[in-house]
Amino acid sequence: MALLPVEEAQARLLASATPLQGTEILPLRQACNRILAEDITARLTQPPFDASAMDGYALRVEDALTPGTELSVIGQSAAGHGFDGRVGAGQCVRIFTGAPVPDGADCVLIQEDTEPAEKNLRIRTTFAAVQGRHIRPRGQDFTEGAVLIPAGKVLDFAKLMLAASGNHAHVPVYRKPLIALLATGDELVIPGTAPGRSQIIASNTFAIAALAENLGADVLDLGIVPDDHDAIVAAIRKAEAAGADVLVTTGGASVGDHDLVQAALTDAGMVLDFWKIAMRPGKPLMVGKLGPMHVLGLPGNPISSMVCSLLFLEPLIAKLGHRPLPQRLKHARTATALAANDQRQDYLRAQLRIDSADGLWVTSFPKQDSSMMQIFAEAGALIVRPPHASALREGGQCMVLLLHP
Repeated sequence: MALLPVEEAQARLLASATPLQGTEILPLRQACNRILAEDITARLTQPPFDASAMDGYALRVEDALTPGTELSVIGQSAAGHGFDGRVGAGQCVRIFTGAPVPDGADCVLIQEDTEPAEKNLRIRTTFAAVQGRHIRPRGQDFTEGAVLIPAGKVLDFAKLMLAASGNHAHVPVYRKPLIALLATGDELVIPGTAPGRSQIIASNTFAIAALAENLGADVLDLGIVPDDHDAIVAAIRKAEAAGADVLVTTGGASVGDHDLVQAALTDAGMVLDFWKIAMRPGKPLMVGKLGPMHVLGLPGNPISSMVCSLLFLEPLIAKLGHRPLPQRLKHARTATALAANDQRQDYLRAQLRIDSADGLWVTSFPKQDSSMMQIFAEAGALIVRPPHASALREGGQCMVLLLHP
């Protein structure tokens, strides 16, 4: 079987996926980082009245066109406690920020542009009034019925503030994709456990779960399953019963005597789409569907599984969840010479540096073994080396995949 190019594999996976249509209504406090399912329209006008933008005095412009004018203070308008009367000739009202501008007034003179006269019952202006100054007109922000937030937007803190100001206590959002994670292998034990002589600590699940949750997905951890056909099938059935949208397996996707995952998935009813990608690390990636559930079989090597997760799982979750995909691909310059490449697309862990004059620079780590997690944790980017790429000199242009966009 010929190795599938990365871009073709990504396109085939995403072509098989449809954005989830299930929705739920959530209170605002629970809706942060969710995807809005319907337009949010304003249920009122904001501000609902002409409001003062400053502390000062509300008055008629025609009464204070020149400095030195004296006006009678006939009342006060504060936020939540407006002045009920009308400002007439030679009159003004003490006003505070956010308070309704009284009828008859068409300007607010700030406190600093006045001085008291006659025991604070009158003021003397020290600055010429200008019509509309320091007044926020009714509806300046939005009007009733206007679309405040269109469907499909991520509800961040600013949009939640806007929804609340539009008088919405609850918002409709798309349901989260459910990602089931299944680690396989007799050699794996959970963190905090003393590993046996032939065992290692399982780490992939925690990294993949964090990536999925960061994209707004829910995660179902099916734990570690031994290299046993029936046990693997039983775990697959749990993912189906839970309604998982995606099943991600780690390990057991190759062709070794103990690599049982593909056989178990096939026996459970999976239809294989493709297997083995022209990439390094991550060649043994397997993709298929089991009914409506997408299946991604990732390699067991930690870095292989994470590179595959970034290239395939992340865009799949984004599409299912109506979510914009993080923009990871950028142009950069290499600080080290890079050798010519073979038929597979390489992803080299690299340190990232931002130069104010020249932009992004990357330095490839000398060791690229797909089991070395410390280097991956220190890396800021992956240098993307296309198949059959020519050797690249120091300072040459390259594409990079940012690990922390």
